[in-house]
Amino acid sequence: MELIVDLHIHSHYSRATSKQCNLEGLYYWGKLKGINIIGTGDFTHPEWFAELRDKLQPAEPGLFKLKDAIAAEIDKSLPLAVRNNVIRFVPTVEISAIYSKGGKVRKLHQLIVVPSFKAVSEINARLERIGNLKADGRPILGIDSKELLRLSLEAEARALFIPAHIWTPWFGMFGSKSGFDSIEEAFEELTPHIRAIETGLSSDPAMNWRIKNLDGLAITSNSDAHSPQKLGREATMVKAELTYDNITGAFQTNDDRLIGTIEFFPEEGKYHADGHRICGVRLTPDETRMRQGSCPVCNKPLVVGVNYRVSELADRPIDFLPKHPKQVEYIIPLAEILAELRGLKSVSSKAVAAECDKIYAALGDEFSVLRKVPIQQIQEAGFGLLAVAIERMRNRDVVLEPGFDGVYGIIKVFKDNAERQTMLNQISLF
Repeated sequence: MELIVDLHIHSHYSRATSKQCNLEGLYYWGKLKGINIIGTGDFTHPEWFAELRDKLQPAEPGLFKLKDAIAAEIDKSLPLAVRNNVIRFVPTVEISAIYSKGGKVRKLHQLIVVPSFKAVSEINARLERIGNLKADGRPILGIDSKELLRLSLEAEARALFIPAHIWTPWFGMFGSKSGFDSIEEAFEELTPHIRAIETGLSSDPAMNWRIKNLDGLAITSNSDAHSPQKLGREATMVKAELTYDNITGAFQTNDDRLIGTIEFFPEEGKYHADGHRICGVRLTPDETRMRQGSCPVCNKPLVVGVNYRVSELADRPIDFLPKHPKQVEYIIPLAEILAELRGLKSVSSKAVAAECDKIYAALGDEFSVLRKVPIQQIQEAGFGLLAVAIERMRNRDVVLEPGFDGVYGIIKVFKDNAERQTMLNQISLF
C-alpha cells in the first residue's frame, strides 16, 4: 500500500511548539492531512516518553497506534471523509549535537527512528550520561554525530539514523556555518550506516541530485512540524507493508519501495537564498559572489543560504537528472492557498479554517485534494477558484519569492490581487 510518512516532528515539550502537539492533536491533524506514519518526535524527553507509553499501544510490528478509546473519541469530531485514514506512530527524536571537530564548532541535527519502547529506553539511558534530557524535547548534547550514530546502533541495530535538513546553515550536515563538505568528513568509518538524508524545506531532490556524495542514498522529506497544523509540509511516499522493517527498509535501501517525496517549493524555505534580514537584502548566489559575501547595506557578512551552499559543493549542472529519479511532487499547504484566494495575510483566520472544513467534508483529506482529486471534481464541488489554484500548483505555474536569513519565502498562484479578482469574475460569469 502507498503510505505517506512524516518522521520529523516535535511534541509540546520542545521549545517554540504548540500545546496541541500532543498525541491527540497529531492524530486529529494527521487524519485531516492524509498522513499514515507519524514520528512521535522528542522520545528522549521523560515526560513525553511517559505520555507515549500511556496513550499508545502496539499495532503492526514496530508501529504503534493511539489507544482505541482515545481514537474513537477523536474520530467523532472528524469529517466522515477522513475517519478511515490509517494513522500509525513510530518512535523518533531529533537531537542537536554540538561539538568540535576539525578545528571548527559543529552544530548538527540528527533524526533517530527506532521500532520499540525498549530501544527508546536504552538510547535514553545512554544519553542521560551525556547531557540533560529534561530541558527540551530536542536535547542539545555535546556528542560527536559519529558517536551518536554509533550509540544508536549499539542500542538498536535496526535504528534509522538520518542527518536532518542537511543544508540548513547552522544545523545541517552540509550547512554553511558549521557543517562538513562530505558525509565521510562527518561520520568517518561509520559512513556506510548513513543510508538516507533529509532535504529540509529550503532544498529539494533536484538540488541534492547535483551532489555525487549523495548518490545511492534515500532522499527523504519531513515537516519538522512545531504544531500539528504544519504536519505534512513535506513528506516521503513509500509503497510498503504496514511494518517498521518494510517502511524503514525503503529508506535503508532506497529501492522501489521508496516512491519519492512531497515537497515545499524550496524557495519557500527560510534559508533558500542568501541575505541579511535586518537590512532587507536578498541575493542570488552570483550576486553574493560579486559582493564577496558582504551585505551591500551594512557590509557585514551575509547569511549564505542553501542554494549557494549547494552550488559550492555541486559537481553536476543544475539540470542534472539521475537515470531513475524518484517521484517529486510540489505542494502549497491548503491553508496558504485559501488565504491567498481570500486576500488574507494570515493562514490562521477563522474564515480559512471554516473553508478548510468544508473542503475536507466534501473532498477528503488535504493530500488527496492537493495531489489526486480531479480538477473537475473540485470545480463541481463548488470550489471553482480553488480548482484553478490547485491546477496551477500541480503544473508548477506559481510565483516564487525566495526566503532568506530566517524569513520564509512567499509562493503564490496569482501574480497579484487584480489577476485573482479577474479569474474570480470569470468563474462567476461562467
